Amino acid sequence: MIPKSGNRFSAEIMAKQENRYDFRPVTEADLPMIAAWLAEPHVAEWWDDPETEIAQIREHIDSISVEPLIIELDGEPIGYMQSYDPHLEDGHPYSDQPFGTLGIDLSIGRPELVGHGHGSAIVRQFVEQLFEEGAPRVIIDPDPANGRAIRAYEKAGFRAIDRRQSEYGDVLLMAIDVEVGDAEEGQ
Repeated sequence: MIPKSGNRFSAEIMAKQENRYDFRPVTEADLPMIAAWLAEPHVAEWWDDPETEIAQIREHIDSISVEPLIIELDGEPIGYMQSYDPHLEDGHPYSDQPFGTLGIDLSIGRPELVGHGHGSAIVRQFVEQLFEEGAPRVIIDPDPANGRAIRAYEKAGFRAIDRRQSEYGDVLLMAIDVEVGDAEEGQ
């Protein structure tokens, strides 16, 4: 006989899935692990060479405009993420976005986790946290040829708003805006 507590069990599973990722600040000790992820073919295709990226991430550890983060799943590091404020850097190519907009970049470092829905789930959870902190809009700028990333971001609620050429190369600028009702609840 199957117990009638199935609904409670389902709710517990859903609650676990909702906030299953943790985001912690990058430390100097994380840099070799990030460098290894940057060398993975599925990451290397879309990021600069690991040495350049690691130098920039090292600078961002103490930055006020960029927050480098390790994505953890069940306490295990699985990827790198950064959030940034385009209004805190002179001449940033996305400073035309509404004040308070934050940008994000991410990469799942562990290849065995790619293609299983983690990307869109991570983005959804992190964007929700940024909205709760008061961001009116979040942007992301994948390479237009990175179809897997674009599909994951669309699944997370982003929509394409512009295609641009900048110091970051050819990008598809995508955005998600806080829902008006959500913004009013937080005030």
